[in-house]
Amino acid sequence: MGYKEISLKLPTEYQEDELRKAVEKELRIKEFTYEIANKSLDARKKENIHWLLRVSVLSSEIEGGEPDISPSLTIPQHQTAEKAIVVGSGPAGFFSAFVLQKAGIQTTLIERGAEVHKRAEGIREFERTGVFNPVCNYAFGEGGAGTFSDGKLTSRSKHISKERQFILSSYIQAGAPEEIGFMAHPHLGSDRLRQIVLNLREEFLGIGGTVLFETLLEDLKIKDAKVLEAVTTAGVLEADYFIIAPGHSAYETYRMLIRRGVQFRTKNFALGSRVEHPQEIINKAQWGRESLPGVKAAEYRLTSTGDGILPVYTFCMCPGGIVVPAAAYENLNIVNGMSRFQRNGQFANAACVAGVHPDRLIGRESTPLEALAWLEALEESFYRYSDGFLAPFSSIRDFIGMKVTSQTVETSYPLGLKPAALCDLLPAEISSAIREGLMDFSRKIRGFETGIIMGLESKTSSPIQALREKSGCCVDFENLYIVGEGSGCAGGIISSAADGVKAAMHIIESKH
Repeated sequence: MGYKEISLKLPTEYQEDELRKAVEKELRIKEFTYEIANKSLDARKKENIHWLLRVSVLSSEIEGGEPDISPSLTIPQHQTAEKAIVVGSGPAGFFSAFVLQKAGIQTTLIERGAEVHKRAEGIREFERTGVFNPVCNYAFGEGGAGTFSDGKLTSRSKHISKERQFILSSYIQAGAPEEIGFMAHPHLGSDRLRQIVLNLREEFLGIGGTVLFETLLEDLKIKDAKVLEAVTTAGVLEADYFIIAPGHSAYETYRMLIRRGVQFRTKNFALGSRVEHPQEIINKAQWGRESLPGVKAAEYRLTSTGDGILPVYTFCMCPGGIVVPAAAYENLNIVNGMSRFQRNGQFANAACVAGVHPDRLIGRESTPLEALAWLEALEESFYRYSDGFLAPFSSIRDFIGMKVTSQTVETSYPLGLKPAALCDLLPAEISSAIREGLMDFSRKIRGFETGIIMGLESKTSSPIQALREKSGCCVDFENLYIVGEGSGCAGGIISSAADGVKAAMHIIESKH
């Protein structure tokens, strides 16, 4: 049996028989099997948009060649009485718990929010009434913030090929579409993610793991640089290893960790708002037409030097998505975005943020606690302006012109908009950079200036970072790990999950 990898160009609406015929023509063979190794959209020329495919072909009619063997994660098995506690059920927390349990370490996963179906019901009620639910919201609950997102699975992290393969295969086994294994820009969609995280939980329970929902970590008992117990609302839990994956919204968890001697430092982070357009405007700008057979919705990724001081960029672009009220606490007002798998909603949205260091915003060298307090106060100010969860907004044109928008606009945001001089609600340096960035983006994407900009986008990245060893273990601690976005060392589903996997593997391999 011979092997060959080939590259093909196919129309966006191609069918499987067309792909087979293209392989036959390229290799001049009749009997073969194939797998798509990579698939990406080439939209550089609007008159000739097509898929680029890299296809792996096996056939007795091919001479020679060997398929590349993808690296795989090997999880050593142990007979041990040791126990682990993992805090937070987002990608970093879940996958670290999953790997530990697979290795034979009895693992309890605790999550301050609700299980996924109760969480979804609570979110629907929040959006219907505007009454915040502390255990059923977009920030906390089963699967973390990523459960209600676009579910993007791209990552720029290096040296995580084994971890990525394990994570993707786990998602596929839990019901994710197989295309996430080969798409250049794979995503799961919030609708699919709800069932996927439930299936993963069932698998974790099936191999002996324990999950405690609506259970808040309140404190840690520490002696001689070693954590002995986790104090939770469900009682005191003992373990030999502790992994904390709090996400970057759990302010009281950050403060407790700092109080208990965990070292953090401030770092650059991103701050801004969320822009929204009718999806057809983005499709037309990117494709030259309002729809494209075989492709869900057009995307964009934009960067700008802004005002020459702070860089500006779009992040977490949600094609065909909605803007959501992503507050983690009842007195804060922030926004985020999500999409369903089909990306077939009326609007497109994306974070539009400037990169900045907390010291610049505060006006002096700041501590991690001061950076958290400053950010929390900004989130509170948006709540006070709206007297709740209405999203302050303006048109992009008026934001650039530093005006208040007077007209009524359509939006996907479920709790409504409130006209605002949004440029004045944001810190002055952030506003200045974003205004310049928006002008730049309007030159790059036709019609971009016709959109709106709303709310406070403060969860693109964390302003603080845990001081960790390479393993993820906290400096000056023997058995305490902080992983994922809450560590300030990872971002997004894949890199966060991989960070959790690496921490778990370090624990497992240290036993040899």
